[in-house]
Amino acid sequence: MTQTQTLTKFSDGNSIPQIGLGVWQATQEQAAASVCHALKSGYRHIDTAAIYQNEEGVGQGIKQSGVVRNDIFVTTKVWNDAQGYEEATAALNASLDRLQLDYVDLLLIHWPTPKQDRFVDTWRAFIDAQKAGKVRSIGVSNFNADHLQRLIDETNVAPVINQIELHPYLQQAELRAFHHEHHIVTQAWSPLGQGEVLNDAVIGAIASVHGKTPAQIIIRWHMQLGNVAIPKSVTPSRIESNFQVFDFELSNQEMAQIAQLDQGRRMGPDPLTFG
Repeated sequence: MTQTQTLTKFSDGNSIPQIGLGVWQATQEQAAASVCHALKSGYRHIDTAAIYQNEEGVGQGIKQSGVVRNDIFVTTKVWNDAQGYEEATAALNASLDRLQLDYVDLLLIHWPTPKQDRFVDTWRAFIDAQKAGKVRSIGVSNFNADHLQRLIDETNVAPVINQIELHPYLQQAELRAFHHEHHIVTQAWSPLGQGEVLNDAVIGAIASVHGKTPAQIIIRWHMQLGNVAIPKSVTPSRIESNFQVFDFELSNQEMAQIAQLDQGRRMGPDPLTFG
């Protein structure tokens, strides 16, 4: 049961599938099984990170799926302890070894860790890795507008994407506007609000109107906002269900109802202080 995947274009000319599978908190075995199942179910976008300690599993799942490498979009991330030019370069090589891949489609700086103040050097390593063909596109995660502006000012290279905590309870309108202005794609991690938003009465009411699950409503909301979303699951039925979002649309009124749910509430760490 493959459905039509939608692609979001990057400023560098490459494209990212709008819905992907996140594997945070998945073991090596779970990552292998869920990646394989997701790819067989129509997904073409997998999001991992060095700190998740499951890159080997992701690589196995890709091989086991039988899907051609060129058809799969793979993201990984450089962790806080590998910030800096040499360190980030070594971290990417180690990730490629673990994934058993010649290149990744997207490499992200996982957190800005402003107290270290090394993210510009890390970014320079990313720019060179892209020139060397080890990475197709380069971006960041958990950066705020000031961090992004600094990368642009000091290197003249803007990230193609910023992966941030984003869900109906934390909608990040200001940062999304900055992204739009600088042609940076917005990607949502924890797109379902770590499961908490699934119990929201407004989401539940919209779900019953469409005969969909609350998760499907939220993922569709992300799509219609233009966000890239990476819902995480290791449950085969939920992996499939989270991808069944291409056959309906939310009305303007429903989008407005979800917009009202914003509480500015983080469930993850604050990028200004983390790391």
